[in-house]
Amino acid sequence: MKEANQSVFQTRVVFLTLALMVVVLDIFSKRLIVASFQLHEVRQIFGDWVRLTYIHNPGAAFGLFPGSRVPLIAISIVAVFVVVAVAWSRRNTPGTVIPLGLILGGAVGNLIDRIRLGEVVDFVQIGIPPNMYWPVFNVADSAVTIGVTWLAIGLVVSGRNARSETPLEEMGDGDEHVTGVASSRDPR
Repeated sequence: MKEANQSVFQTRVVFLTLALMVVVLDIFSKRLIVASFQLHEVRQIFGDWVRLTYIHNPGAAFGLFPGSRVPLIAISIVAVFVVVAVAWSRRNTPGTVIPLGLILGGAVGNLIDRIRLGEVVDFVQIGIPPNMYWPVFNVADSAVTIGVTWLAIGLVVSGRNARSETPLEEMGDGDEHVTGVASSRDPR
């Protein structure tokens, strides 16, 4: 019992530490950009493939739903509570709390901007020159995207593992009829 409580405590510490690290990195990077760039200024990092482009985004991640400040704040607050509730579950492992920590940190980072500025500071732009670019994003957007992708891949992998570990008895006796295939009970 004591070991189980220690494990729960450790996963919660990992979750909160990672979320805090994302928030700090997000705030620091945004403040650095605001202090060093003029709005809409573009600087090349790796040619035109990766560049810093300082903008204010009034919408959700990657510029979706512009002008939806109050609903986005409400959705962000609900998301924060849901992620914390899921991460606080006793069944979590580091493999699930790490992506949840990324999601929480990203949600909080952008929520701070939305409440403080009414919009989010974005500055990373990647793409294929001359005009095929992903929408401008920030550290918080990246953390949320990585966390959600990590969880989705984890769900797919765990679903496949669960199916492959199903005992043969649960799968049937193996004599089911399959179109075009004879079984031991087939009179052919």
